Amino acid sequence: MIPIADENPTRTKPYVVYILILLNVFVYIVDLLGTRVGPGGMRLGGLWFLSMIPYSVIHDVRVMPIFNQFGQVIAVQRIPDAWPDPQWITIFTSMFMHGGFLHIAGNMLYLWIFGNNIEDALGHVKFFLFYIGCGVVAALAHIAANINSVIPTVGASGAIAGVLGAYLYLYPGNTVRTLVLLGFFWTWIDVPAVLVLGVWFLTQLLGLGSTGGMQGGGVAYWAHVGGFVAGVVAIVLLGGKRLARRRSPRRYYSPYYWD
Repeated sequence: MIPIADENPTRTKPYVVYILILLNVFVYIVDLLGTRVGPGGMRLGGLWFLSMIPYSVIHDVRVMPIFNQFGQVIAVQRIPDAWPDPQWITIFTSMFMHGGFLHIAGNMLYLWIFGNNIEDALGHVKFFLFYIGCGVVAALAHIAANINSVIPTVGASGAIAGVLGAYLYLYPGNTVRTLVLLGFFWTWIDVPAVLVLGVWFLTQLLGLGSTGGMQGGGVAYWAHVGGFVAGVVAIVLLGGKRLARRRSPRRYYSPYYWD
């Protein structure tokens, strides 16, 4: 199932979502244009030093993993006096980076579909802080599960997972138009958000038993789960269901005030 759009009108323009998408795309292009071959044939993006490495954050020293032809780490090179300093800054910079076209395309699609409603419910400033906060919690969850990992971690997935968690809590019954494969044909179907996002979260839970990128790259499942849970908890603390009721479509388009 690939979500394409949701039937959940908003009252305000999602300016923060627009800015976040533009910023992520800009950083991806800059990183891609600066790609070069590093030690051991490893391809390094132009902004690789802004990626988050759990070991580097814990020990505040930048390291560069060297891989063999099978994608396994065979050596680790320390990089003294590396920027940024301290290394915990990469928790923030890494959430605007992506590892490939499908990575950024999928993340920005989910942010575009579900982010506007959460920004509408919270307001621009609170939504930005909510987004960054979920990204930080997601990064910390990944670090806690992979303390000694020297694999660079990038992506907005943890922050966007927080958006998905908030959306699931506020609008579980809203309709989401999805693209599904039936045999050899693609078709559109409308399904409730609880199914689309519930299935997504279930796949992340099932992936927790894997390495999650600790040994040689992959999906940072702990970051996704951590961000999702952070999104649910944060939206409850910020107002919960009251946010959805206050900004319901009927209030948006009626010429009258409602008591």
